[in-house]
Amino acid sequence: MTRIKICGVTEPAYALVAVEAGADFIGLNFAPSHRRVTLSKAKAIAEAVREFGEHRPKLVGVFVNAEPREINHIATQVGLDMAQLSGDEDQRSLSEIERPVIKAVHVPPGPVEEHSGHSLRTRLAVLRDRKAIPLLDTKVPGKAGGTGRSFEWEVATELAREFYFLLAGGLTPQNVAEAVATVRPWAVDVSSGVETNGVKDPQKIRDFVRAVREAEAATGPQQTG
Repeated sequence: MTRIKICGVTEPAYALVAVEAGADFIGLNFAPSHRRVTLSKAKAIAEAVREFGEHRPKLVGVFVNAEPREINHIATQVGLDMAQLSGDEDQRSLSEIERPVIKAVHVPPGPVEEHSGHSLRTRLAVLRDRKAIPLLDTKVPGKAGGTGRSFEWEVATELAREFYFLLAGGLTPQNVAEAVATVRPWAVDVSSGVETNGVKDPQKIRDFVRAVREAEAATGPQQTG
């Protein structure tokens, strides 16, 4: 199945909606943002999710240019399953983090030139070698993610034949089925696309998950990597 990550969750109630809808990952933002959660709020969300036992979604902490020591401390305090690095972190950061890593790779909007496509393939290959999972998101100056802007899916479609990655950037309940059918990614990631006026919308979360599952049923299994 195509995995689903609901990111930028700020309240236990939204996390529970994501769990019940069938999400595979829940993202908690620890970077400067209106979706940023305090340590105590993150612990409350994690506690609510853990009530679902071993089949619960994985908890992913989202960080931007944070020190590995800080990431490891928060991961231990909250009980995170994974860490997502969405900034300009170097290879040292990946090796010093004690949890499995998701690393954001920012793709410029608009057509991707051939040399840019080669560069993306090289970056994904390096991350694969380091056992990190890439997340393809739209490059927006001054923003690390959650912008609601998409990039051309053509390059992602080519990369999906070779790599596992999370597809992000401008996904919504209205377009995610097309994204799944076109790109065939290992996972999809959404934040602003399931919000109304900057706040998570339970019905949009349910609609997003349902759209992914319906697309799967129509297209069959996704990439094998």
